[in-house]
Amino acid sequence: MSHEFERELEVAIDAVRRASIVCRGVQSGIDGDSISKEDRSPVTIADYASQAVVCRSLKEAFDDDPIIGEEDSAQLQDADGDHYLPQIQSALKSSGHSTDPATIYESIDFGNAQDYSPRFWTIDPIDGTKGFLRGDQYAVALALAVEGELEVGLLGCPNLPFVAGSSSSGTIFYAVRGHGTWQLPIDDPSAEPVPVQVSQETDAGKMRMCESVESGHSSHSDSARLAKTLGIGGEPRRLDSQAKYAVVARGEAEIYLRLPTRPGYREKIWDHGGGVLCVTEAGGTVTDAFGKKLDFRHGSMLIENRGVVATNGPLHDSLLEQMESLGVLGKYD
Repeated sequence: MSHEFERELEVAIDAVRRASIVCRGVQSGIDGDSISKEDRSPVTIADYASQAVVCRSLKEAFDDDPIIGEEDSAQLQDADGDHYLPQIQSALKSSGHSTDPATIYESIDFGNAQDYSPRFWTIDPIDGTKGFLRGDQYAVALALAVEGELEVGLLGCPNLPFVAGSSSSGTIFYAVRGHGTWQLPIDDPSAEPVPVQVSQETDAGKMRMCESVESGHSSHSDSARLAKTLGIGGEPRRLDSQAKYAVVARGEAEIYLRLPTRPGYREKIWDHGGGVLCVTEAGGTVTDAFGKKLDFRHGSMLIENRGVVATNGPLHDSLLEQMESLGVLGKYD
């Protein structure tokens, strides 16, 4: 596949692969029987380590590119956070990243950009923190935007099988605008990429909705009303993180709704950049709840959009119409 972003894709795949392996290592050490609901230390460690790995790789290859990321090192460096450093250093040992504290802090803070630029990257080092802590799905999400257009998008999904329904584990999804969506096994850098496409299902009765496990991330009650009205009869798929975008892109669900849970809420760009391109390049459709294209020209927030609707295409317009007629949208202005 020849395109103008070959170098960017090469660097991004390597970075996401290494970060995914780091995160998987941290997750494997979580003792589900002893960890408390309040203990977020494993995800904190993995978050910082993952961002350090990806941002360092991007900066070494594309020094002028700003990176809009979720984390910064300020909390890590203060008295309350410095106890995480040895664990972050341990997590980074196998990644090829320096374990020098100053270098770790610097790498994390490469992701401190907040404002829009004609060309920028956006990263969520771990999307789906509760899934991560439960030992379930999460994603390392990365995207490149140029002049407001998503050009490259990646999702590292360490717990999503490469072959659906199999025991194989760990998939990287990537998309380049105009060149489709592909998947690679995380653990085999020499593997040939495999193209993925959205489901061709047109029968609402067989369509499957994919939404967040945590109701705090999306309104499940509104999703249920919409499903009933449209006659959507497939078994819902609930899983954490932008792995939902991957599931829709690969044809294992047809609809993903992220409906605001409170008035005035705006999505963060790092929660959607990688996943949006993977779905659209796989043949699907992604808009906000009002049918508008997601606008990545306003820094770290999707301030011009409300909610996100991703589908395989056939029912997209009908879904938006029903959202309006059921009054789902009015509460989100």
